[in-house]
Amino acid sequence: MTYAITQTCCNDATCVAVCPVNCIHPTPDEPDFGRTDMLYVDPAACIDCGACADACPVDAILPADALAAAGQEGYAEINAAFYEGRAPRPAAEGGPVLHSWGAPSFARTLPADFAPIRVAVVGTGPAGMYAAEDLLLHTGAEVTLIDRLPVAGGLVRYGVAPDHPATRRIGDTFARFHTHPRVRMYLGVDVGTDITASELAAHHDAVVYAVGAAGDRRLGVPGEELPGCVPAAGLVAWYNAHPEVAPDMVDLSGTERVVVVGTGNVALDAARVLVADPDALASTDIADHALSALRNSAVREVVLLARRGPEDLACTAPELLALGRLPGVRLVVDDHDPRAWAAIEAAAPGDKAALLRTAERERVDWPGTPRPGSGGTGERRIVFRFHSSPEEILPGAVRVTGAAGPVGMAAGLVLRAVGYRGLPVAGLPFDEATGTVPHRGGRIEKTPGGYVVGWIKRGPSGGIGANRACAAETVSTLLADAVGGALPSPSGSARAFGRLVRRRVGQVVDARGLAAIERAERARGEASGRPRVKLGTVPELVAAARSRRPRAR
Repeated sequence: MTYAITQTCCNDATCVAVCPVNCIHPTPDEPDFGRTDMLYVDPAACIDCGACADACPVDAILPADALAAAGQEGYAEINAAFYEGRAPRPAAEGGPVLHSWGAPSFARTLPADFAPIRVAVVGTGPAGMYAAEDLLLHTGAEVTLIDRLPVAGGLVRYGVAPDHPATRRIGDTFARFHTHPRVRMYLGVDVGTDITASELAAHHDAVVYAVGAAGDRRLGVPGEELPGCVPAAGLVAWYNAHPEVAPDMVDLSGTERVVVVGTGNVALDAARVLVADPDALASTDIADHALSALRNSAVREVVLLARRGPEDLACTAPELLALGRLPGVRLVVDDHDPRAWAAIEAAAPGDKAALLRTAERERVDWPGTPRPGSGGTGERRIVFRFHSSPEEILPGAVRVTGAAGPVGMAAGLVLRAVGYRGLPVAGLPFDEATGTVPHRGGRIEKTPGGYVVGWIKRGPSGGIGANRACAAETVSTLLADAVGGALPSPSGSARAFGRLVRRRVGQVVDARGLAAIERAERARGEASGRPRVKLGTVPELVAAARSRRPRAR
C-alpha cells in the first residue's frame, strides 16, 4: 500500500520534511516547486510509514486503498501520473530506509550575541504568518502582528470555500503563534489610514508587508459596471461572511443562470457553491445570509467561460476533479467548438483536460433561460464553454463570442473571475503594471527596513503553501540586512507604538480579544450543529472581542 496526496494539498511541504525516503515531490529545492497543482507521492518509492499523513496540516494525505471510501480514488492516478516518464529519483543513501538529508545548516539564524530585532508584519493571512513563524522559530525577534480587520486569518478565513474545511485547518497552525510570548497583536488597525507607514517603521527595525491582492482584474468590456456583474472574489467574501461585504450583495432568488468568466480555482469554487445542496453546506461555517440565499436560490445552471481550450484550464486538477463529483449536478462541455472535445480526447493521463472525459458532451442552445433536462425542473448543471469570451454585459444577459459567432445568454449574475490584483500601499512604491510592490528578494526598493511577502510581492499566483517558500526568501533577506547593519534603528519603543495605536484606534483587538471571538463563534455554531457561525460585521466582532472570559481569582 502507498499513500496519496489529495484535494486539499496546501503545498507548504511539511510532508517533504518528514518523509524518510524522499518520495514526495516537488521539494522546495526543485525548480518546479510552487508551479505544480499540488505535491505528489511516488508510489514506487513510498514505504507506507505514514509520517507524511501525520504531519500534513490539512489532512490531505490518505492511504491509497482508503481513497475509494472517501470518493477520492482519482488521486492515486494523479499522484502516479506525475512520475510517469520522469527519470528515477536518486537511490536513498545512508541505509535501506533513511535517505541522507545532508549536514544541518543554520545560516538563516541570527548570531547568538545579536540583539533581538523588532519586526512588524502587516497582514495575518498565510504569507504574513509564514513570515512570523520563520522569525519566531529561527530568531529571537519580537513580532508585531497587524491587520486592518478586527480578526486574524486573511484568505484562510475569507478566501477558502466553506466546503473545504480541511484547508482551513492550516489556520490552527498559524493560530499557535498568536499567543507567542514574543508577539504583540493589533487587529482592526489600517496601515495607511490609522497609522502611516513611516510611523510603523519608526517603531520597528523592519516591517514586512503581507497585504495580499485585494483588487480584481477587469474584463474591459462594455457593461461590466452594471449591478449584475460582480467580482467572483466578492462572491467568495460574501459567502464567507467578510465584514466589508453586505449580506444583500447577491440576490439569487430570480437568477436561473450564472455566467462565470474564467476557469481558475476561484471560478470553480463559485460554481460549486452556487449549485451545491444547501443541506450539505448547512454543516459548514458558510455565512448565515449566504446559506439562506442558497436555500431560496433559483440557480440551475452555472456557465464557465474559457477564452482558451481545455488544455489551458487555469484551475488545479484537484478542484476540477471535485467538480465532477457533486451529487445531483451534471457536468457538461458545450460542443459548439469541436476543438474543445478533441483536446479532451487527446489529453494524456494526468493532464487536467483528461479529467473532463467524464463530463457530458452537449451542443447547448443558449438563448433564453436554461432548459429543464432529464433531471426535470430541479436539475442543476455546470457547463464549460471553451474558446469563448464575453463581448458585452447587458441587463440580465451577456453577449458571448465564440467559434459559432456571437450568442446571447440570459444571465441574472455575471462573475468576473479573471484574477486578483494588488493595490497600492500608502507610503510604499508601487508597480501599476504588475500590481506589486517593487523589490529585490523581498526587500522593498528605496525603502530601508521595508519588505514584502505573498501576492503583493510576487503577484496573485500560488496557493497557501507557496507562501512558505516566499516568506523564507524574504526573511532570509531581512536577516542578512540585519547582520550587515542595513536596518535602520527605530526611534520609538514597542510600548510607545502600543500607545500610538490605541490613541488612534479606539477598538483595537489583541490576542485575548481574538480568542474571545473564537469562543463566541464556536458557541454560536454549537447551538446550530455547525463548527462555527461567523460574526459578519465589524461591530459584532469588536463586541465579541470585548466579551472576555473573566480572569480566575
